[in-house]
Amino acid sequence: MKILLATQNLGKYKEIKRMLEPLGVEVILPEEKLNVEEKGNSFMENAYIKAMAYFEKYRIPTLADDSGLVVPSLGGYPGVFSSRFYSIDWGGREEIQTSEDEANIRKLLRLMKDVSDRRAYFRAVLCLVLEEGLSIFSEGTCEGEIVHSPRGSGGFGYDPIFKPKSYEKTMAELSPEEKDLISHRGKALRKLKEFLELWKKCG
Repeated sequence: MKILLATQNLGKYKEIKRMLEPLGVEVILPEEKLNVEEKGNSFMENAYIKAMAYFEKYRIPTLADDSGLVVPSLGGYPGVFSSRFYSIDWGGREEIQTSEDEANIRKLLRLMKDVSDRRAYFRAVLCLVLEEGLSIFSEGTCEGEIVHSPRGSGGFGYDPIFKPKSYEKTMAELSPEEKDLISHRGKALRKLKEFLELWKKCG
């Protein structure tokens, strides 16, 4: 089975490919990036918008992931704005110095400098469009807290400042295998894998 992954994010691609390949699923990237306006108010809406946009262009089963970091003490931000948090007006804009990820982290740490409640969670929603009129959703969360400075070189996004619950390491300090076991995306992918196993048996 071949699935198109509606992203240009190589970090997401590596994680999803790593988990779906053992099922015999070939995960491919689109030849060109589409300018999809993620105007949804939730991760689920944005995942569906992205999946449908790429499905309508390529007409093969398409998987989209919309995920982000939610910090209750910041009113739920970055939330659906996680990937472009540095650029939105809320909390002041942040200049890119080395990468968008670095700018996002810098802004979040600045806003949380004097915040004592550092609880946070990652949330991921996957949308798989199998054919016209048939879409499957799965989701996962990972609870933890925001540390005071970046640690680790693995992962991507906010991983260097997110410490999962019951762990002393940040996501960026975990091995890929450790991260897959507890991450929001790993949990969502395991649910999706269960469906795909049944789908393949019935298909």
